[in-house]
Amino acid sequence: MEDNNRDSNNPDKRDNRKKNIQNLVIIMITAFLAVLLIQRLFAQMQESRRKEVPYNEFLAMVDAGEVVKAEIKYDTIEFWTEDSKTAITYWTGKVDYDQLPQRLEAGGVEFKEKITDTGTMILSMLMTYVLPIVLTGLMLLWIMRSMKGGGMMGVGKSTAKTYMQKETGITFKDVAGQEESKESLTEIVDFLHNPGRYTKIGAKLPKGALLVGPPGTGKTLLAKAVAGEANVPFYSLTGSDFVEMFVGVGASRVRDLFKKAQETAPCIIFIDELDAIGKSRDSRFGGNDEREQTLNQLLSEMDGFDSSKGIIVLAATNRPEILDKAILRPGRFDRRIIVEKPDLKGRVDILKVHARNVCLDETVDFEEIGKATSGAVGSDLANIINEAALLAVKKGRNAVSQSDLFESVEVVIAGKEKKDRILSQKERKIVTYHEVGHALAAALQKNTEPVQKITIVPRTMGALGYVMQVPEEEKYLMSQIEMEEELVIMLAGRAAESIVFDSVTTGAANDIERATAMARAMVTQYGMSEKFGLMSLESVEDRYLSGHTVLNCGQETATEIDKEVMQILKSSYDKAITLLKDNRECLDKIADFLIEKETITGKEFMHIFRQVKGIPETEEGGDTNTETTPVSGDAEV
Repeated sequence: MEDNNRDSNNPDKRDNRKKNIQNLVIIMITAFLAVLLIQRLFAQMQESRRKEVPYNEFLAMVDAGEVVKAEIKYDTIEFWTEDSKTAITYWTGKVDYDQLPQRLEAGGVEFKEKITDTGTMILSMLMTYVLPIVLTGLMLLWIMRSMKGGGMMGVGKSTAKTYMQKETGITFKDVAGQEESKESLTEIVDFLHNPGRYTKIGAKLPKGALLVGPPGTGKTLLAKAVAGEANVPFYSLTGSDFVEMFVGVGASRVRDLFKKAQETAPCIIFIDELDAIGKSRDSRFGGNDEREQTLNQLLSEMDGFDSSKGIIVLAATNRPEILDKAILRPGRFDRRIIVEKPDLKGRVDILKVHARNVCLDETVDFEEIGKATSGAVGSDLANIINEAALLAVKKGRNAVSQSDLFESVEVVIAGKEKKDRILSQKERKIVTYHEVGHALAAALQKNTEPVQKITIVPRTMGALGYVMQVPEEEKYLMSQIEMEEELVIMLAGRAAESIVFDSVTTGAANDIERATAMARAMVTQYGMSEKFGLMSLESVEDRYLSGHTVLNCGQETATEIDKEVMQILKSSYDKAITLLKDNRECLDKIADFLIEKETITGKEFMHIFRQVKGIPETEEGGDTNTETTPVSGDAEV
């Protein structure tokens, strides 16, 4: 008896029974529709073998001796001719005619009258006309009841994945490089575990927290870590899970989600890619009723639930600038947790986390790899570790070495070596001088990063060659002098082509694009132009997707900006021409060595450079580093 009571009070078993009943109804309806379809097809096949003729024509055929057999039914007469015994059946409507039997006998027709049972006839009529109507009505009734309970066949029910306690297998120990974000989320988890500590002094539990940051920085991983730490039910879904082709389904799913959450509070709801339903409700370009209804329902639910019950809504997005203002205000998402790209220490910690289950040898130095991957996010670093392990297996080793890690950095950033792309001797020479031009411009200036590798081996991501540099320390600011010298390095490849070959190629397209973007930013955003001074002429609308900008000036000023950018680029290009012309011997010797070797290290590059310049060798310094660590290179050369 107690077991039966427990089963009836168990929501999971109730849901299973309900689901079984629904499945049975669906199977019955499907079977019925299949029978009707088969019956209809059979009837059509039979009909295709029957031909109707008028009654008078039938009598004429009887008199002419063409009819050989006839069957008189309740309201029709079926008959066959000598030619149609196997091919086709003729039929005509029955007419009360007393002389018909005699006329059939006179015509030599074999005939009989089929007696129809009244009960069979009534049953046939019920099966044909009444039963389909009754079943259709029952199906419509079931659909209407299902719609009230969350939509047809559960279409309006929440599709959230539910994790209980540590089912995700991820905790805060698995998250590295985001200490500030972890601290904010740890406080929320602690509030769920020990609400008395906070309510004692009148503190209220935050209703929601919005995780904001570029793609790949670990927003979803942080949410899963919260699930692992919280020991409370955790509902996980994406913004697109709410939206369907049926209007009103999204709002229904939101209601169902919060209803489940209130039944299992304290709990956490996580909505990934919030921008799928949280876009600003702007009527200028037309709206989306379904998405806006879903957003309105989410806003009302977040306003309506009692935060003292311990329901917290986490959401993640990389496009906060397009979210509706109503969803960002305090009382909805009280906290905005920024999940930025990791710094050097963060990258090293992330590499260690992802390498925990990977066999490493004694040469591995994550500090060097961290320096080589400036700007990389957590997903990039995880991919680098995995690629290094694959390379080690491919080379027949049992452990990952430092060289594997550096090679995997190149694979992730520039792609794999494209061995089937064979350049002509002329193109190979052009690419060589282009890359040496970049490297030499970097070596001849003071405020640049040391060259670590030069290669003219094509890569799968489109690069025909590239120069690799690595910062000696983590930087968060870039001075005007450093930017001006970086422009010279970017344009030095084109300058080398012009000096050596008296012509230029398409290989500098990516260099020109990056140089133009940097020069424009110097003028419009950083106040590094003598002509415009400290004016902010351009604003970045999309911070995390890099770079959609809007000019804050008139057309005449925009024209002057273009002239200033062109002047900066021309000055940088002229400086690159001067540097390379003054060091032509060095340019030629390094190019000859690179053509022979195809890939040279920073140490080999600096050895030739010092030899030509008459500079004595040094035992220390970042420019003699033998490792190959990429930061930038040509994407199209």
